[in-house]
Amino acid sequence: MKNNRVVVCDHIHETGLEILKMSKDIELTIAYDEPKDTLKRFTKDADLVITRSSTPVNEEFLEHAKSLKYIIRAGVGVDNVDINACSKRGIIVMNVPTANTIAAVELTMTHILSALRTFPDAHSELKDKRVWKRENWYGTELFGKKVGVIGFGNIGSRVATRCQAFEANIIAYDPYIPPSKVTDHGMKYTKNFDDILSCDIITIHTPKNRETIGMIGADEIAKMKKGVILINVARGGLYDEKALEEGLRTQKIRFAGIDVFSQEPANDHPLLDLDNINVTPHLGANTRESQVKIATQAAENAIEVVKGISFPNALNMPFKENEIPDFVTPYFELTQRMAFLASQVARGPIESITVDVDGDIKEYIDSLKIYAIVGAMRESMEENINYVNAPYIAQERGVKVKAQTNKDIDSPYKNKVVVRVTTSDDSFKICGTIFEGTTPKIVNVNGFDVDVTPKGKIIFFRNSDVPGVIGDVGMLLAKHAINISDFRLGRDNDGQAIALIVVDSEVTKETLIELSKLEAAIDVRYAEI
Repeated sequence: MKNNRVVVCDHIHETGLEILKMSKDIELTIAYDEPKDTLKRFTKDADLVITRSSTPVNEEFLEHAKSLKYIIRAGVGVDNVDINACSKRGIIVMNVPTANTIAAVELTMTHILSALRTFPDAHSELKDKRVWKRENWYGTELFGKKVGVIGFGNIGSRVATRCQAFEANIIAYDPYIPPSKVTDHGMKYTKNFDDILSCDIITIHTPKNRETIGMIGADEIAKMKKGVILINVARGGLYDEKALEEGLRTQKIRFAGIDVFSQEPANDHPLLDLDNINVTPHLGANTRESQVKIATQAAENAIEVVKGISFPNALNMPFKENEIPDFVTPYFELTQRMAFLASQVARGPIESITVDVDGDIKEYIDSLKIYAIVGAMRESMEENINYVNAPYIAQERGVKVKAQTNKDIDSPYKNKVVVRVTTSDDSFKICGTIFEGTTPKIVNVNGFDVDVTPKGKIIFFRNSDVPGVIGDVGMLLAKHAINISDFRLGRDNDGQAIALIVVDSEVTKETLIELSKLEAAIDVRYAEI
């Protein structure tokens, strides 16, 4: 049996290379010093490639790598990998998501302590300027301070534990976890974001998505106490950087510690001109230990993959289009989209996900269930959820998942999927099918028959079925310069109606509040897909 050809396209630590060299199952090629435009000479016969962020794994790369079966991204981010293109070719994409956890946690603590004691500036004054003025550097203690932790996942929870060791008081905000994950550690859990804004120190550890981009902006900073300290070692853009700059200039924010920026490299960012901020150039994973861990895990994962033992941290479902009936494939994406929508509009932490399948697609119910889990839970995940780890993550978070076939003799559709997402506070059900072989449609929402494509910015507006509602909604949206691209209605027999309103621009919280105050309004929600 021939050995598997493994090509290392970007630099990894020598420890990982040694592991690969020792494997009898691998024929190793080290090509990280090669110009990127000549990599195709080495990857054309490769079975597996290991990359970091420097190699773009795009259509051009894949076109030349005809034998490629596996890609391992040695690190967390996969922005440089076209996962959809890989999936269509049956290429499994994996990453190494936890190797830099401790590095990110300790960098966060470094920023917190540096902000409290202004250590870098005191160091610079003595070492660079040879000035000894102790009176210039009265700091603040972490002891007894109220620390707000946004996101209590792999990194946030560890930061909280370390701050607690300093005898700080921890308040955690994470609507996607059971409160017991916080309270069992003697910390306070809150659903009220204002509790976080009242803290002395705020550190953020969330994924970067529609909900979290700019989640700390001017309005939130206005509610904070004067002299607050803000930390971000997670993702750039979670703080509105203009609002952050203004808060630092006015001293509303006493100090900030920032490792990540919306646009990187950030050599000329206006935040760099301020005195009350410590900045680092995205060093979250930059420890020798984490680099060894990343390289070691990538190499060990590569060996497991080529031996067929497992596919650790696979980020995609490895299927080839010609191996699945044409009529089935669109239902995978439809199911994931409906679950994603339901998870956005169903309020509160997810407790259960139910998938009902009717028609010939019932043979693929297990795969449809996986797509539903990924769709429902991806918005709340700090780490990437994928089609391999989805059931385990759901189980770990206490989310009950049920998939069942349900023959509906009165259904006008040959195949349909119903996804229900139930939270601690709510439940939301969406039914969909595929028209003309490839066109996805939502055909029912919480018992209301509708007809809408699951795509775009969608307002869910439930109301009393009385005259004038469409006009009132249209005028209000027009007042906010929001153009309606589609308006779909559904009615029941109890005097209620629902409108799914697809709009061209993002809808603010203020607009949604105004919509909810319309006389006929019963419930107003918003989602983007």
